[in-house]
Amino acid sequence: MTLKRPEEYDFLDPQLQRCPFEFYASLREYAPVYREPRTGYWIVSRYDDLLEVKKDPRRFSNDYVRAISIKKPPPEALALYRQAMRRPATLQRTDPPVHTRYRKLIGRTFTVSRVRAMTPDILRVVDHLLGRFPADGRIDFVRDFGVPLPCFIIADQIGVPREQALMLKVWSDALLDPVGLMITPEREVECARLTLEFQQYFKEQIEARRREPRDDILSDLSSRIEGEDPFTVEEVINLIEQIMTGGNESTTGLLGSAMLQLIRHPEQQQYLRAHPEGIENFVEEALRTETPVQSNFRVTTEATELGGVQLPKGAVLVLRYGAANRDERRFADPETFDVCRRDVAAHVAFGAGIHHCPGGMLARQETLVAFTELLRRFERFELLVPEEELQYHPTFFLRGLRSLPLRVVRAAGAH
Repeated sequence: MTLKRPEEYDFLDPQLQRCPFEFYASLREYAPVYREPRTGYWIVSRYDDLLEVKKDPRRFSNDYVRAISIKKPPPEALALYRQAMRRPATLQRTDPPVHTRYRKLIGRTFTVSRVRAMTPDILRVVDHLLGRFPADGRIDFVRDFGVPLPCFIIADQIGVPREQALMLKVWSDALLDPVGLMITPEREVECARLTLEFQQYFKEQIEARRREPRDDILSDLSSRIEGEDPFTVEEVINLIEQIMTGGNESTTGLLGSAMLQLIRHPEQQQYLRAHPEGIENFVEEALRTETPVQSNFRVTTEATELGGVQLPKGAVLVLRYGAANRDERRFADPETFDVCRRDVAAHVAFGAGIHHCPGGMLARQETLVAFTELLRRFERFELLVPEEELQYHPTFFLRGLRSLPLRVVRAAGAH
């Protein structure tokens, strides 16, 4: 196949983001460090270049907020945003030593041992959700399983009641959609309103936890508002924001795309039924091929060179994880989905270096438990619409299905 040049694609076209992989191949081939004309961003698409950026925070800063181009909100949204609390840079948008202060605190929350200890809780939620599937087996896998599973788990960890857990998804979408540059003015106003609602809710919850602490993340963070090296209320809310969005958005995207890959590849689905020990590798291959967080940003602190391209100081880089994870220079036959791929753990779906996503282990464990049970309890998954009709959320930042209508057939004897 002869690839078009990168300039022949429209990076901000939602249809391109629905299936961006040809564009990624063009970038890697012709312009691995490419200045996108509409945004002025420099897109980094090759694996080695992306790792170079991730591992050098001195030249490539994570303090990018003031540099990125977010469309000016319409007046009504702007008026709402002006009422909102300041959103300070904490874990995701800082460099050492500031980043280290927050990372030490959050890193203790999602250690390997703690996440593995959560497996019985994850299994209980999976069992509850699968038990609610209707008798005729017709479901929307995203709505009925992909959204509530991570929302319930992260809500339990933060300390949000189950009856309000699904609001975490609503608030997460509202906080992230504006960064994706593809929403309507009406949606921007709605995002601003929901941002205020999110902040007010957690401000009240922080006050309640300071009066009566519980065994949850919110109490742990709220206790840091007083004492040595205190956090502000705004910092605590921003950390909750990052735990909330990181704790549900990537897992929802991963669950949907992993199911779709199983349906696309029935022979590999059957292999996993016969070899359930391979499900862990399947999760990693789903992360590599359908990376749920497609991008992150960095900004250059000085004039520098990357991949043979000269970059000015202040250049905004879009680190395209989804492109790097299909780099033929790193992965053999990268466009092929292979649950037995040996080097799959080298993917960068959760970043790399000091900013490696602290919630990555939780997303993996939730997906592992989910598909272990799905493959055990159901003998068939059928897509109810042509695949070309499936819609993805309109954003260049994330990759996730809006819905996934399925018919699932229970295995004989499964409850």
